[in-house]
Amino acid sequence: MKKGIHPENYRLVVFKDMSNGEIFLTKSTVPTKETIKHENGKEYPLIKVEISNTSHPFYTGKMKLVDTAGRVDKYMSKYKKHVDKKK
Repeated sequence: MKKGIHPENYRLVVFKDMSNGEIFLTKSTVPTKETIKHENGKEYPLIKVEISNTSHPFYTGKMKLVDTAGRVDKYMSKYKKHVDKKK
């Protein structure tokens, strides 16, 4: 590996899957302002993620719709108007 291109400031960080509440502790360099108390009693920086291996359809085998920005509803209402025009 090339020297000097990899970050040096790795630290323990808690990642929280917002779709199912699962948390896991790992090393990361991602900056964050939030913290959370882990089950081991220590406080760690918190990174919130929309999908992780505990909620992704590829790993769970279950289809699940995750829409935090209302994009699916917006598409459905737009598509409905298009279908109504054809009739």
